[in-house]
Amino acid sequence: MWRTRVSSLFSLTVSSAAVSCRLLPAATTATQQHRHYAKPLAGLGKKGKMKLGPTMEKVRLPVESDAEKLVTHVMGSHPVKEGREDVKLKDDSEYPDWLWTLRTGKPPPLHELDSNSKEYWKRLRNLALKEQNKLKKLKKF
Repeated sequence: MWRTRVSSLFSLTVSSAAVSCRLLPAATTATQQHRHYAKPLAGLGKKGKMKLGPTMEKVRLPVESDAEKLVTHVMGSHPVKEGREDVKLKDDSEYPDWLWTLRTGKPPPLHELDSNSKEYWKRLRNLALKEQNKLKKLKKF
């Protein structure tokens, strides 16, 4: 019969005659920590017994189906106020000229912007930040 000691935390006893192994913690049961898990709330596991919180009802907004009104008015120009009519569209000649020169598509590329403008430097900073974030994602640590 022979015995082997392994580390100070555990004691391992191997008996060649009985071929038995025991792995015991070195700490006594009085000093061991016990896990106390939170108790489940009553009724949460069962459907229909208890509500989990306030429910939100889906708001149904009225949708205009009149084709003539859709073409002649700005729909939803007063969504909050009750009893207000939507703004009626005017003839193109009644709007200012600068309105028709506004860019509605993608912003201009960086090389088209003036390098002395604030917009240029903001765009340059955002592009640099995006590039730095892409490089940080590639790092492992």
